[in-house]
Amino acid sequence: MLLSALVNADMFRGMTQQVLSGKIGVVFGVANKRSIAWAIAKAWAGAGAHLIFNYQGERLKENVEELVGEFGEKTPLFPCDVSSDDEIKAFFESVRNETDRVDLMLHSLAFAPREALEGDFVSTTREAFRVSHDISAYSLVALTREAAQLMTNGGSILAMTYYGAEKVVPHYNVMGVAKASLEASTRYLAYDLGPKKIRINCISAGPVQTLAARGISGFTSMLKHYQERAPLKRSCDPAELGATGVFLASDAAAAITGQVIYVDGGYQIMGM
Repeated sequence: MLLSALVNADMFRGMTQQVLSGKIGVVFGVANKRSIAWAIAKAWAGAGAHLIFNYQGERLKENVEELVGEFGEKTPLFPCDVSSDDEIKAFFESVRNETDRVDLMLHSLAFAPREALEGDFVSTTREAFRVSHDISAYSLVALTREAAQLMTNGGSILAMTYYGAEKVVPHYNVMGVAKASLEASTRYLAYDLGPKKIRINCISAGPVQTLAARGISGFTSMLKHYQERAPLKRSCDPAELGATGVFLASDAAAAITGQVIYVDGGYQIMGM
């Protein structure tokens, strides 16, 4: 009986490790080894998915090339500045040269000028507002429009968000407003794409030590606050975000779309 249970447990682990076997995914937003996008990409690859990556500008190309080298020398990597419709189209043309379908897409992209994340929200300039929404929210719409054409067997799209979309987080400022736009866009996209069996969800991560997070004034205090207030007395780590990414990309989440899934130690439920 015990041997049978152990065999079944091993089989279950093997099944969960390959729940994305044969799936093809495109990943936007890897900057370095601490990127949330990288944590999810590694988890997807570990679950059996074959991945295609973007990089924005020559400055980041070397970093991304070195990282994706872990998956083999033939891992496709193409340039794409998501603020340009022409570059987005060119990226997906390159994808079409590699595969006739896509099953997964990760959107882990956000940007706001540094000065817009330091002062008061009321001081946000028109240009900072425009740029933050273009890169952080509209890019999801533009990328999804192209990816959906290749999701001929349905698919799963993930976007990264944060609690500052729902409640005021001091100094998060215009990024919080852009993330609120991202979350609303996710719901409208879920409605549009549901008949094609394409699901789209957001993961709302607690504070994680990333390059982007360092640009937020008071980030260290934010992390400490989670450790004091969250039910689990912590935020989350990249591996946990990766595991959630695998779940949402898998058939286990086949009935989940248009949702924001919080991976934040439970902080989101707290009132005081």
